[in-house]
Amino acid sequence: MNFKNISPWAYIPTAYFMEGVPYAVINILSAVIYSKLGVPNDVFIFWTSWLYLPWALKMFWSPLVEGNATKRFWILATQYALALVFLFLALCLKWDNFFTFSIIGFFAGAAISATHDIALDGYYMIALDGKRQSEFVGWRTVFYRFAMIFISGPLVVLAGKARALGDSEAAAWSMVLCALAAFTFLVTTYHKFILPRPQADKAAVLERGYLFADVFKSYFKQENIIYILLFILLYRFGDACLEKVVVPFLLKPEAEGALALSTEAFGYIKGTLGLLAVIAGNILGGYILSKFGFRKCIWYFALILVLPNFFYAYMAYFRPGLWVIGTLLVLENFGNGLAMMAFTVFVMFVSQGKYKTSFYAISTGIMAFGMMIPNMISGKLQVVLGYKEFFLLVSVMSLISFAVIPLCYKIRQLREADSYIAAADKSEFLDQ
Repeated sequence: MNFKNISPWAYIPTAYFMEGVPYAVINILSAVIYSKLGVPNDVFIFWTSWLYLPWALKMFWSPLVEGNATKRFWILATQYALALVFLFLALCLKWDNFFTFSIIGFFAGAAISATHDIALDGYYMIALDGKRQSEFVGWRTVFYRFAMIFISGPLVVLAGKARALGDSEAAAWSMVLCALAAFTFLVTTYHKFILPRPQADKAAVLERGYLFADVFKSYFKQENIIYILLFILLYRFGDACLEKVVVPFLLKPEAEGALALSTEAFGYIKGTLGLLAVIAGNILGGYILSKFGFRKCIWYFALILVLPNFFYAYMAYFRPGLWVIGTLLVLENFGNGLAMMAFTVFVMFVSQGKYKTSFYAISTGIMAFGMMIPNMISGKLQVVLGYKEFFLLVSVMSLISFAVIPLCYKIRQLREADSYIAAADKSEFLDQ
């Protein structure tokens, strides 16, 4: 077979699927596993919050990836390494001190996954010409989202079925992670034979003047930088506080004030229907922004982001049936997917100038810190207050999102956003 002229459809879907797999395992599946294995909320939420750190800091070692070996090499090396990480996690779940070793494994996986992201995004830019890049810009996100559905949906359901057949929780999750390790190994081997070798895929020679200090100095000297930082850190504040607590609230026993959903129900509702709702929200959000513009939509998008936080307070106090729980979770995920498009557009338009790519990386890194810090606090706060008071408090605190909306109208870069959005290809806004 001639691989030189192979269609991007042969490798872009699987490559970006494999970009989503480790992120979903590390940031979603870890919380499910620890909840089912009985790890206290404040303990696992604090430590898993640190797993955002490699993605927040990946900009610092991107020159090492750029300047050493090919991006194709880095893609294959990191994917094979991830298969080993999944196998290690499968083994250590059966050990007495599994929590310590699994956190180490998850953190190693996060660092490897962040490195894989750097290599894959760079490879995309050199393996495809401009026309092809435009064609696949939306599809990248679609297959990334499919990976998240695969991990938090079917994979979680599989663990639930294994548990129902008599396996222990640890054995069920170990089996799932072993299967995932084998799957990752097979897909990586496929990539070894199918990924093209672009002539431009060479170790870059970095200019002597390439200094992070200059990039950071330029970023933080931007006009209205305080407004930019406040929006990035606070727009998703409520979402950040809830993210890790939601999983044990749905899965843990009723005696602890949780809803005690079965693992299978969680996989079907939150992991499958919920993430499909996120995709639908992304698509609709991109369309609405392209039609009406950023400034006309941002207040409504903020409302859609904040309102579902109160759903959890309602569920904690009134403990509705499964159909109501499922409906509220799907609505919450749809609203989150829609509202996140406004955030994506905001970051795009404040990342301008000489270091546009680096500015975007810094903004998303700051966003990761904005998620990590509330995550770390939320576990302890939930244990102290209980689910009812915690969700009620966070719902009220999430109203701070409305306080940063007026700042958008004062940021110079956003004054040109509406005209650009109206003229742009809608698929651009699906690439996050």
